Amino acid sequence: MINDRLIDAGEIPIAVRDFGGDGRPLLLLHGAGGNLAAMTPLARALRARHRVVTVDLRGHGRSGDAAFTWDAAVADLAAVAVHLGLERPAVVGHALGGMLAALWGSRHPDSPGVVSLDGTPPPMRTEQLPGLASAAEELVRLHDRFGVRSPGVVPTGEVPALVDQRRAAARDAGLPEKTAAEALRRNLVTVGGETAIRPSPEITEQLWRAVSTFDPYPVYAATTCPLLLVQATRDRPDQEPFAGLYAAYRQWVDAQVERAAKRAPRMRAVRLADATHDMTDEHPAVLADLIGTFLTAR
Repeated sequence: MINDRLIDAGEIPIAVRDFGGDGRPLLLLHGAGGNLAAMTPLARALRARHRVVTVDLRGHGRSGDAAFTWDAAVADLAAVAVHLGLERPAVVGHALGGMLAALWGSRHPDSPGVVSLDGTPPPMRTEQLPGLASAAEELVRLHDRFGVRSPGVVPTGEVPALVDQRRAAARDAGLPEKTAAEALRRNLVTVGGETAIRPSPEITEQLWRAVSTFDPYPVYAATTCPLLLVQATRDRPDQEPFAGLYAAYRQWVDAQVERAAKRAPRMRAVRLADATHDMTDEHPAVLADLIGTFLTAR
């Protein structure tokens, strides 16, 4: 039976959805700007092997608002594990959630394993784009397109149309419409008679600062528990105008991962065939099998 509840994490309440299951406990984390609803397809696929608990990270979904820092977010996860009696949970995260999973692994050497699903920070510096002659110009263009911006306020009467737009966009991309609609609704909050989309402008800024300055490779190298990195192999349609930039960045990331793996013998990195950054929606069954096999083998 699936249960939704709020956990008292001390500073703020943290919303969770417990999918049940009799296997090893597993915390499943969404990316920046999302919420636990976005992880539903993967959670259902993982439930055959694990007790799966999805989490609204602070500032998202039904969780409370508080300043986002890595330490605070990791502490939230620890509070969830304690309150739900999850002994030595595996942690699996997508994007921002993947970075948190890696941090959890570096701080919990007794963890049965952590998995980062395309939890790579965005390219920020020209040296991260080897061989790209127009690296500086491309970074400016990329950040103009995908840089930090808050979703803001939506006139209440326009919410149904916005939900329909999200459904249509998911349908056109071959992704689950129901998941897209629930994820949008879960991030809606009424403030002063207006409907706003979470996270707030303040937390959006904090998220961008945290992600854009995060260096995962020393974290990987310092992790002694089993660590799996699952990386995308192709661009989303909105990323295709930056195909050259992303190709150069993947080359640089591969070199950093290889260097970190020499210091972390229990680390494994794989590229998921025909997968974009939206891999959790595109390939939930494939990912569940990959994650389950990785955690069982270790």
